[in-house]
Amino acid sequence: MTVATRKRKPADEGGAPFDRELDDLPQELRWREWMGRIEAVLFASASPVGREDLARVVGQGASVEMLIEDIQAELTGRPYELAQVTGGWMFRTRTQFADAIKAAADLGDRSLAFTEMEMGVLCAIAYHQPIDRAGLADIFGKEVSRDLLARLRYKDLIASGPRSPRPGAPHTFVTTETFLVTFDLQSVRDLPELELQRNEG
Repeated sequence: MTVATRKRKPADEGGAPFDRELDDLPQELRWREWMGRIEAVLFASASPVGREDLARVVGQGASVEMLIEDIQAELTGRPYELAQVTGGWMFRTRTQFADAIKAAADLGDRSLAFTEMEMGVLCAIAYHQPIDRAGLADIFGKEVSRDLLARLRYKDLIASGPRSPRPGAPHTFVTTETFLVTFDLQSVRDLPELELQRNEG
């Protein structure tokens, strides 16, 4: 217990500083340890982790990208993968297991489930951002409820954007980084192109 306590002391109190370089290990073991550190950091994070943050836990000359490639190779055949998304890298389940995850989610937390209207409003904001409630009303032909917008905001999928140039300068809505991660997008430029269909007569 006393040994563990000593190791946990901050460096300014005499504890050993964090060893990034691991010079005392053979090269192969050092690489494996760096891979393990990157995996641990990614597993512990609920959001994407950037290259700069990952570089803090490996040696100065180590390539974060090469370490990640080795981790990705080891995950072949696993139900989850290490993916590059906006803002860095994160673990996520593979798409072929989406139905299994939905089936399990139906038994418990449905926080990521969307109603048809919620999904419609989210898409409208994604494609027309920044857009205010009046703009959404123009698209849907009716007013979009504040409760619906609050639910999307609670799920961290939308946020407040710049003020609208309309009279009264109402708030606009924009999508968030969580939106990009949820829908596997690097940026809003990766949104599928809309096929506008007009019903004549």
